[in-house]
Amino acid sequence: MNFLWLDDFLVLAESGNFSRAAEERNVTQPAFSRRIRALEGWLGVELFDRSSQPARLTETGEWFKGVAQETLARVARLPGDARSVSEAQSATLRLAATHALSFTFLPRWLRALESHTTLGPVSLFSDVLQRCETLIQQGKVQFLICHTHPGAAGSLEAPRWQSTRIGSDVLVPVSAPDRQGAAAHTLEARRGATVPVLAYSTDSGMGRLTRALVGERLSRLRTRVVFTAHLASVLRTMALDGRGVAWLPHSLIEEDLAAGRLVPATRDEAWSVETGIGLFRSADLVGKSAQAFWAAAVQAGAQ
Repeated sequence: MNFLWLDDFLVLAESGNFSRAAEERNVTQPAFSRRIRALEGWLGVELFDRSSQPARLTETGEWFKGVAQETLARVARLPGDARSVSEAQSATLRLAATHALSFTFLPRWLRALESHTTLGPVSLFSDVLQRCETLIQQGKVQFLICHTHPGAAGSLEAPRWQSTRIGSDVLVPVSAPDRQGAAAHTLEARRGATVPVLAYSTDSGMGRLTRALVGERLSRLRTRVVFTAHLASVLRTMALDGRGVAWLPHSLIEEDLAAGRLVPATRDEAWSVETGIGLFRSADLVGKSAQAFWAAAVQAGAQ
């Protein structure tokens, strides 16, 4: 059986048109038809009812469509699975973490974790959340650390993925201060005034949280997005420059708030978003070092 036949089958199953499917697969129609026949011959069943136009899946074909999709998905995961097995005995831990947590939370958390276990070498990949999720899904890292909230679920859903809470944070709307030390830009702007907003891009994990948790309420204000970026660290720089209001993790701006370089953009604490910090792993985590690291993280989070 040739795996190309499964791709051929799924393309034809979508349209039922042999000519169109052959063109999409970049082969002649006779060659494409032979490949479909070869698949049916290998299975010993007919997958398509050719008496109608377009061709329709038989009952067996409907069943096989799910099997083909599952098989191809499993094949796509094989390189990552192979790397996981190959590296199962490796002492190096491979972590992905969002930029904001890499700079602030992660170093402190790793130091605290060393009181529960002896850590070996750690390889860190720091990126935006979407890329970090892709890295763990592809098996290139064993763990992912990111902000979490029940109201803004990510792509790592149970039962394939497990998570444990390892910390907490707060997304705070902040602004640079004016000369009197009050917020230069406030969410309680005077009637008719427009609030300048420093926003996260659509593929930012922090943007996913803020849009889900304060987006609707913010839409009721008169606002204007004046700057957009992937990273909280970039929006922090723009907020420090007095460009507008940004929702930034407290862990990132703790020193700025203490020094008065940034101040809350509102007195209404309901605008602040309490989040968790989660550690994610695959349900079939392998390797003694990775298992020991997970156990220590769970133990530390329970205290």
